[in-house]
Amino acid sequence: MPSPDPTTTLGFEDALWAASDLLRGRLDPAIYKHAVLEVLYRKAIGGDGWAADLLSAPPPDLARLELAPGILASLVALIDDVALGPDAHDTLGRVYEYFLGRFASAEGRGGGEFYTPPCVVQLLVSLLDPIAGTVYDPCCGSGGMFVQAQLGRGGLRCHGQESNPRTFKLAQRNLTLRGLDFDLGPGPADTLHQDLHPDLRADHVLANPPFNIARWGAAQLAGDPRWAFGEPPDRCANFAWIQHILHHLAPMGTGGVVLANGSLSATTSGEGALRGALVAADVVEAIVALPDRLFYATQIPACIWVLARGKASDSHRDRSGEVLFVDATRLGRMETRVHRVLDAPDVARIAQALHRWRDASGAFTPEPGFCASATLDQVAAQGGVLTPGRFVGAPPPNTEQQAPDLGGLVAKLRLQMAQARASDEDLEAALHALARD
Repeated sequence: MPSPDPTTTLGFEDALWAASDLLRGRLDPAIYKHAVLEVLYRKAIGGDGWAADLLSAPPPDLARLELAPGILASLVALIDDVALGPDAHDTLGRVYEYFLGRFASAEGRGGGEFYTPPCVVQLLVSLLDPIAGTVYDPCCGSGGMFVQAQLGRGGLRCHGQESNPRTFKLAQRNLTLRGLDFDLGPGPADTLHQDLHPDLRADHVLANPPFNIARWGAAQLAGDPRWAFGEPPDRCANFAWIQHILHHLAPMGTGGVVLANGSLSATTSGEGALRGALVAADVVEAIVALPDRLFYATQIPACIWVLARGKASDSHRDRSGEVLFVDATRLGRMETRVHRVLDAPDVARIAQALHRWRDASGAFTPEPGFCASATLDQVAAQGGVLTPGRFVGAPPPNTEQQAPDLGGLVAKLRLQMAQARASDEDLEAALHALARD
């Protein structure tokens, strides 16, 4: 039976967050986050008496946080009360994932780097639809891509890498709690400069690398075999990430990578030439423009590049020499004053556009203002710019607003004019009566 969606909020999860939040004012937020998540993990892997054991001899990861004994005892008691039910690991795995999301939301721009919002992860997974094989995330954060990719599926082997030591441990804990088959390498490391999976050729790649990273050390990687389409500039690492992902795709592999919108149109430092080479090689399958304010750590507009090896030889794709463009900037709803989410129908609409385009045997019906297919020559005619708005056109007019009921409006106007005349006549009569008096 498929595991429940980890983003589903159970009643006790909200209650647990509210209770643990009482401790937050007494701790530095970064320390608090790791303390709560570490205690959750220790409960999951411990047996009877885990709380007493933890309080008497805190593990190194907790001891380093130097919590006051009273605070640690309160936190342990709070989490010890969680009712696990028949599947302890699944319950605590969902609680862990829920808390990761709440921490990312609470910390905002300063704390969301380790966490990709669930709706974006769900969209990436829906676009690629990984059924079996290997899944790779070169900047895996806390491991949410792997968790979502496994829901309702089986047999996926997860390979990942993360450079931040604390986030690396969050990912290990998260994936262990979910019982996933994973390999994150021996420890945290910079993916571009220390590739821990050099021989991996993955069936699917899901990635949300840091946006627009400058001075990332391009000079030290000059001539790297990953740069098959050209040397990426030091001013921005976007095309280093794209080429790294393509390098790690299997011959029939597909990849989905979230990048800043600048990757679609930048021409400085050779980025236009790099983008042109990728398009000419027919490894860009689709571009999805996302709505704003989806991410906790940045307000920069973002997009998804869908990359594919072997488009022409895949019997399920008859779209070699074409690129699908999807403009999803009008979708989503504001969940809070500053944060937008894509609901399940939004995710389904975007993903279905790609799957419908892939499966069409030569005929594909575009949706003006939302999706359209373009040939490589048409892309070249746009100067190699991949902004979906250039290809999907304007949305159709709202016919209800553009063509109102004119007959009804005229009748209403005539009625109002008649009422006005009657009022004028009544007023005039009253004035004449006053004059006679």
